[in-house]
Amino acid sequence: MDEHWTRTMAEATRLTREGRLTEAARLLPPAASAPAAGRDGGEAGPGATPAGDGTRAPRGMTGRLPGLEPPPGRPGRREGPRRLRPEDIDGRTAPRWPGRFLDGSFTGPAGTRAYKLYVPAAGRGGAMPLIVMLHGGGQHPIDVAIGTRLNELAERDGLLVAYPEQSRSANAMGYWNWFQPSDQVHGEGEPSLIAGITRRVMDEHSVDAGRVGVAGFSAGGAMAAVMGATYPDLYTAAAVHSGLSYGGAHDLPSALAAMSRGASSRAGSPGRGIPLIVFHGDRDAVVDRANADDLVRQGLRATGAAAEGAITTLGQVPGGHAYTRTVYPGAGDRPLVERWIVHGAGHAWSGGSAEGSHTDARGPDASAELLRFLAENARGR
Repeated sequence: MDEHWTRTMAEATRLTREGRLTEAARLLPPAASAPAAGRDGGEAGPGATPAGDGTRAPRGMTGRLPGLEPPPGRPGRREGPRRLRPEDIDGRTAPRWPGRFLDGSFTGPAGTRAYKLYVPAAGRGGAMPLIVMLHGGGQHPIDVAIGTRLNELAERDGLLVAYPEQSRSANAMGYWNWFQPSDQVHGEGEPSLIAGITRRVMDEHSVDAGRVGVAGFSAGGAMAAVMGATYPDLYTAAAVHSGLSYGGAHDLPSALAAMSRGASSRAGSPGRGIPLIVFHGDRDAVVDRANADDLVRQGLRATGAAAEGAITTLGQVPGGHAYTRTVYPGAGDRPLVERWIVHGAGHAWSGGSAEGSHTDARGPDASAELLRFLAENARGR
């Protein structure tokens, strides 16, 4: 993020804390402050616009929403070199991975979302695990596939990776609407579309239903937390990187506040949760690391893992970041909840490729760890 954007967000957050919401809204782009009709036919709040896929844009900002990366093309500091920008990508072109990178689309009552699906060439026969990976704001499925290296790991381990793509008509900057109440509910909004994509892949391919994970970065991480909370029967485990807890915000002001200091007391609590692994940099200037602690508390309540049984280890990536890993085991010492704090890291995917956006190759390999965590928590293991 550049200095101007950082100062603007900090000031908007300060005004929000003081209840001066009108003044906070004035700091944000004009395109994000014009009222329009919402889904329910009433006032949609700042910046809502009709969507071309049968939905309407969310209540709140449709410009630079919390979600949480600087918009593509803005100058400013990045986590390592960024050689690939989302606007540079031709959606029909991808690196020469050995497997198939398929285009798909799912339509439901809440609208339509496109997705990419990686099918490895090195299939091992039988049902394969599936990872549903949700991108951050301003990112693209190919960008995320490159940055996380998940397609390479899919070849190594024999698994499928689906990359749902947010519609720019639902959100102008491509953020998943994790902070909207209508997008935090089973069977409605964006969760219903992501679940629909997951089921479509499971119907069309041989998938091990006991190893279906959902993961995401930033806004995608926050939406992965939503998916784990609202579809615990569909997903086996969730991985949230630099994200926020389920129900940690219910509109734009509460989203800004949560990004700055963690979730409010109104944060939701899933009735039944799934195993959760959390990654967060302790120098994240976009989403405060307090949100990692919120996620862990929520995960402990939902899974029944005990904080008293936590096991903490310290590590160091050779030539890279130190990290603290805390594991909260359940019955049989399975790691039901894990938290990785990467010391010195900012808002970036840990251990990712510099060829993608918002990655930090100096951290531990978050992609490999989420696959390990999914395997350890396979249903019927």
